[in-house]
Amino acid sequence: MKIIDSLRRPFRYSFFNATLFLVAVNVLVFLATAFVPGLLSLLRLGVVDVLYRGRFWQPLTYLFCHGGITHLAFNMIGLYMFGSQIERRVGSAEFLLFYLLNGILVGLFLVGINVAFGLDARFVGASGAIFALLLAFAAFFPDSKVFVFGILPVRAPLLVIGYAVIEILSHFLSLSEGISHLGHLAGFGFAYLYFLVRYGINPWQRFFLK
Repeated sequence: MKIIDSLRRPFRYSFFNATLFLVAVNVLVFLATAFVPGLLSLLRLGVVDVLYRGRFWQPLTYLFCHGGITHLAFNMIGLYMFGSQIERRVGSAEFLLFYLLNGILVGLFLVGINVAFGLDARFVGASGAIFALLLAFAAFFPDSKVFVFGILPVRAPLLVIGYAVIEILSHFLSLSEGISHLGHLAGFGFAYLYFLVRYGINPWQRFFLK
């Protein structure tokens, strides 16, 4: 019980707009990797780099690297749209813990999957952490609607379920080559576990609360 109590001990609430700070860091890192030769290879996530070259920082730094302006833009829209609401709900410290921890766990998961299958894929982007934010948003605000393509209103929990189905099908049908569908699903999975452990909340039950 003491371990559970420790894991669930809340931070003192404070708000310092960490979401905008994360967006700014992502933009700055994107610009830096575009103009500094070799920087992207130091920051992106690779199995050989982490396990054999001692680049132990990569399960964190890959979150701030992106493969192009479109990749960056979509992730930053998701980060701001969902992250700002979650940060106001739980406070900046809790939000940073949730975002960074889930992002790191997704990175470690991808390293493990690559080791298991003898691969050495490279990964960049905050997508896994953004998917974690989407699940958190749906759990905290189950009646909220997200406008898909800016026009189609969909309840946040249904969007989570829909994306999960799309990612599963895309993975097994080998759609959208170059996109880590397993990383996206891992974002959902680790966020789900975070809610169970940290808050004692089952997100699935909250999805259908009235």
